[in-house]
Amino acid sequence: MKFETILYEVQDEVLTITLNRPEKLNAWTRQMLQDLLAAFDSADADDGIGAIILTGAGRAFCAGADLSAGGGQTFKGAGGQPNIEELGDSGGAASRRIFRSLKPVIAAFNGPAVGVGLTLTFAADVRIAAPNIKMGLVFSARGIIAEGASSWFLPRLVGMSKSLEWAMSARIFRSEEALEAGLIRSIHELDDLLTAAHKLAREFAANSRVSNAVIRQMFWRMQGAEDPIIAHRLDTKGMVQRGASADATEGTTAFLEKRAAKFPDKVSQDMPDFFPWWEEPKFLE
Repeated sequence: MKFETILYEVQDEVLTITLNRPEKLNAWTRQMLQDLLAAFDSADADDGIGAIILTGAGRAFCAGADLSAGGGQTFKGAGGQPNIEELGDSGGAASRRIFRSLKPVIAAFNGPAVGVGLTLTFAADVRIAAPNIKMGLVFSARGIIAEGASSWFLPRLVGMSKSLEWAMSARIFRSEEALEAGLIRSIHELDDLLTAAHKLAREFAANSRVSNAVIRQMFWRMQGAEDPIIAHRLDTKGMVQRGASADATEGTTAFLEKRAAKFPDKVSQDMPDFFPWWEEPKFLE
């Protein structure tokens, strides 16, 4: 599969998506959005992929929106049309697609991540970074607002106070502050960054792909549940169905035989029948 603005490379059941406009510090464009959406669609459909790493080429992760066309062009909607209220902002389109991913997602900050270059990673499951990486929610300094559905994601990741501090000050902070706030998991020397990301991705990919796809959505979507009984009902349905699965048989057998499991179930065909439950809210009542 060929893309204009990203690289798509699969190794050891891990997909690495690399934002690839290094001469522009991987600045965000509508074409990059379209490439990213297509890449995640392809990854979800590929049962050979167990996890995804998102990183940048060259010396930046993503320097934010490409402002070279001027604000009137840059801030059009996901489809490139002027009616953004109907189409949605492009950062939000990226965040929401990553949120819907059936595969675990790790963001590896190899360089500066500013504006949409930061917010699009909030839907990833884990973020790691090189030392002293510049980050920033610079939107109010440009006269716009924090996009990418960041008002939903970021307070869940670092709390309301830190989210508002970063967003309203529009200041640049470093990966060390992001680590302290809980936005990123760990800091690694640049030469070791992708090795660390790949090691973690392989840990995800070694387990049941179907279980991970369900767990990923359970954890995110239960953030807004009104009562733990809602999670309990979903847990019960999941345990009944997954407990009778080929993956459960293999997982138990492998444990008893003290060997690595080889899970046979596929995301493309073996998802439980209640998935996606959020599209039928009454299903869990």
